[in-house]
Amino acid sequence: MEKRDDATKDANVIKQKIRERYKGVSEDVLDVIPANPQEDFYKSDTQKRVAVYARVSTDDPNQTSSYELQKNHYEDLVNRRPNWTLVDIYADEGISGTSLQHRDSFIRMINDCRAGKIDLIVTKSVSRFARNIIDCIGYVRQLKASDPPIGIFFETENIFTLDENSEMSLSFIATLAQEESHTKSEIMNASIEMRFKRGIFLTPVLLGYDHDEDGNLVINEDEANTVRLIFFSYLYGYSTQKIADALTELERLTKKGNLFWSAGSVLQILTNERYCGDILARKTFTPNYLNHKSKKNNHDRNQYRQKEHHEAIISREDFFAVQKMIRNAKYGNKGYFPEMHVINSGLLKGFVTVHPKWAGFTEDDFYLASDSIFEGVSCIPSKPIELSVNKGDLDLSGYELVRTQFMTSFGQASVTISSSTLLFNKASIDKMNDTQKIELLVMPGKQLFAIRKAPSGSRYALEWCKKA
Repeated sequence: MEKRDDATKDANVIKQKIRERYKGVSEDVLDVIPANPQEDFYKSDTQKRVAVYARVSTDDPNQTSSYELQKNHYEDLVNRRPNWTLVDIYADEGISGTSLQHRDSFIRMINDCRAGKIDLIVTKSVSRFARNIIDCIGYVRQLKASDPPIGIFFETENIFTLDENSEMSLSFIATLAQEESHTKSEIMNASIEMRFKRGIFLTPVLLGYDHDEDGNLVINEDEANTVRLIFFSYLYGYSTQKIADALTELERLTKKGNLFWSAGSVLQILTNERYCGDILARKTFTPNYLNHKSKKNNHDRNQYRQKEHHEAIISREDFFAVQKMIRNAKYGNKGYFPEMHVINSGLLKGFVTVHPKWAGFTEDDFYLASDSIFEGVSCIPSKPIELSVNKGDLDLSGYELVRTQFMTSFGQASVTISSSTLLFNKASIDKMNDTQKIELLVMPGKQLFAIRKAPSGSRYALEWCKKA
C-alpha cells in the first residue's frame, strides 16, 4: 500500500512540473518576427510569367470555335493585368482529359514549369486541366512544392492552388470530373452494346471498300484488286514481307494513299474477316476508361458476328484457308496443315510424333496416321457401349486391371499424365541423361506412349530437363 502511495505522489509531482512548464513566459520578454503576408492572388502586383492551358476533347472541326474562343479570352485576360506576361498558350485538341497519353502540350507545359520558365498557370476549369484525380492532385502538389511555388488558377471554380484551403475543394471537384468521365464511358459502352445487339456495326474505312450514302460497304474495284492480289499471293506461298515488297514495287496505294507497305499491314488485311463478307464486332475493348488502352477480347466481352453482311471480295473458302496457313506459319510450317510424321520402320514403327504446339488434329487423325503404316488395319475405337447392371450383379464396370510394372515402379521409368502436365520420375531422367531435346510419340491403337531424343532440327522438339 505504501509503495502505491509513493508512486501516486511521484506522478502528481511530474504533472505539476509539466503544468508549470506550459504556463509559458510573458509576451513582454518575447520578440515576434512576423511572417511575410500571404500573397493575394487578386491584388498581387508581383510580376508573373503566365501560361494558359486549353483543351478541347474532340478534334471535330466544330470544336475549333471553342478553342479559338478560349484562346482569345485568355489573351485578353493576361493583357488586362499589367504585371502578367504571357509565356505561351498550351493547347491540346481532340485529346481526352482522363489520361496524359498524347497530351503533348500539357507535358511541355509541365516541363517548362520545372525549367523555371513559368510562375502561374491559368486554365478554364478542373475538368479541362485533368479528369483523372491522381493526375490533377499530383501535378498540383508537384508545382506547389517547386521553389518558388507555382500556382494554378481554375477560373470557373475560382480556385487558386497556393491558397492554404484550396486542396479540399479541388479534390472534391476533381473527383466529380473523373466520375463524369466514368459515367460518359459507361453510357458509350451501353450504346455500343445496344447497337451491336441490333446488328448495327461500325464500318471504318477499309481498303477495297467505299461507303455509300447510307454508310454501307460497297466494293471499290481498283482497291479490291490489291486485296485479291494479297490473298492469292499468300495462298501461293509468298510471305507477308515478300508481298509487301511487291506491292511497294508495283506502287499500289494503301487506303491512306501511301506507297510503302509493311508485312504488318499485309497481315492485317489477311486476317480481316470483312473481306469474306462477314463482320465480327468487338475484337478489342477498353477495360479502363482512365488510360484508354485497348485489350484483345478473349471472351471478356460479348462479341457479335454477322455473316454475309456485305458483298465479299474473297470467297469464304479462300479466307479460311489463309487463316489456317497463318496459324500454321507460327509453328514453322509452310503447308496448309502441319504434317503428321509417322515412323514407318524399326522399334517405333507406327508411332506418331506429337506436335507440341498444334491442337488442330483430332483423336481419329492420330489413329488413322498410325494405322496407315500397317495394311488392312483400322483401330479407331467405336463409341462407348452403354451397359446396364441388374440389382445384385457384381458390377466391375469402370475398374481396370493394373499392370505389374505400375505396381513395382521402384527404379523403373514412369510418367504421371494429367490434363496439363507430364511428370517424369528420376529414373526416366537418368535414362535420358545428357539429353536436351526430346520428342513425344504415341501409338493410339495399342495405347502406347514413348519419348526419344529429338533429331537435330526437329520441329516437334521439347526441352527435356535442366540440371539444378
